[in-house]
Amino acid sequence: MSLDLSNIGTTIAAIGALGTAAFGLVDALKTLPNGGISNQGYVFIQQAVQVLFGSQTSRATATGDLKRLFDTLHGNWINGVALADQKAIAKSLIKLRLDANTAAAFAAATDVDAATLKSVGEKMTAGTSLDPKEMNVLGRFDLALTAILDDGYQHADQKYRNSTKLAATVIAVALALVGVHLAIASPLPQDYWTAFLVGLIAAPLAPMTKDLASALSAGVKVAQAIKK
Repeated sequence: MSLDLSNIGTTIAAIGALGTAAFGLVDALKTLPNGGISNQGYVFIQQAVQVLFGSQTSRATATGDLKRLFDTLHGNWINGVALADQKAIAKSLIKLRLDANTAAAFAAATDVDAATLKSVGEKMTAGTSLDPKEMNVLGRFDLALTAILDDGYQHADQKYRNSTKLAATVIAVALALVGVHLAIASPLPQDYWTAFLVGLIAAPLAPMTKDLASALSAGVKVAQAIKK
């Protein structure tokens, strides 16, 4: 099996279609229990929340109001809600849980004064106004909380993207090898190696197939015209 450079646009489009099909099959894995591959990366979000609520707390072990928090964050994650919206929702839900009981843990995690943050939690619960010192502590707490959540969500997003790309590449390689086996009566070792290499580049190539095919086709035509 060899690549036809005289019709490179079609070749690139076919490779891109293989990558697109592989990503489609990866997307189908989201129907597996617990979100399937969509669950990849969520552990970093859980770890970020654990900084505030305790290292032994998880979606599996939490109960009551805290379990609802973890379930909400997990649901938003596996459903692919925009990352900025997820972080905003997470921060709002955590700040709603700031009270006299959580103030000490929150203060330790964000390096602010625990007594003042406790006062902030009590006043927020009661709906009374904060004094300047409390406003300052609340502002510092807000910034630290934003940084903690941003770190968790950025690592989660990277893990998810890398996992889906790896899964798509494995599927693309498998599809290419099966295709060679079915399409060629007596495939040679080099045919399988070509299919393997095509599968490796299919997933990364898929998002830019159209533009790349057009550019390479134009380049080939220019080269042929110069040669003539």
